[in-house]
Amino acid sequence: MLGAMNLAPPLDLTQYRQIVFLTGAGISAASGLRTYRGPDGLWKDEDVAARATAEAFARDPLGAWRLFGPLRRAAQDAQPNPAHVALAKLEQRVAGASVTIITQNVDGLHQRAGSRVVVELHGSVHRTGCSNPGCALAPFDDHDVPDAVPPCPNCGAALRPDVVLFDEPIPGAAEWRAKRSLRDCDLFVAIGTSGTVSPAANFVRSAEYAGAHTVLVNLEPMAPRHPAFQREILGRAEEIVPRIFG
Repeated sequence: MLGAMNLAPPLDLTQYRQIVFLTGAGISAASGLRTYRGPDGLWKDEDVAARATAEAFARDPLGAWRLFGPLRRAAQDAQPNPAHVALAKLEQRVAGASVTIITQNVDGLHQRAGSRVVVELHGSVHRTGCSNPGCALAPFDDHDVPDAVPPCPNCGAALRPDVVLFDEPIPGAAEWRAKRSLRDCDLFVAIGTSGTVSPAANFVRSAEYAGAHTVLVNLEPMAPRHPAFQREILGRAEEIVPRIFG
């Protein structure tokens, strides 16, 4: 285990052909966005966490919009930091290799940095969809922060941010794409995530089963340490990621 950035040399990426990154809120902290489960995480606020459930949205959709509206505005104002940029440049640089980013984040910063193959496990705060599962309206790009609950133009039901709420499953297409990328993975790197939320918690096991070299880059050590990670590098993502992948 390496505990300091200056002890973490760049990885030789020429030996890998299927590279998968799993990113969490820690990669966006340097962009000014709060993490979810850290010391000052959003879910530490019980009132905030209570509004992020499917049941709460059904009961009080305006309460959910009052949570995700400011998050949408914050994500719009944020800028990709050196960690996002380094991964985007890596994707452009590694000839003959596949680079997939599986992200638990909903902020869209990977795409804004230039990454092209991004699987959004938890959706995007920059999209809006219909809360009626039978409605034909597809989620659409949306940057408005409404003061009232907007109605669906198709069926009249409440519109909602296109994010996965607590007690909701990961969208099937996103989960399928993530698992497909892990099937032939030979390098798996988790960045800025505790790795404790399913199904992402199982991704490192899938990568290990495929024979991949597995690396965790995180601000704090995982406790208890996950045995499927062969290497753990501690420090800020915006400092470490450009060094070992830049």
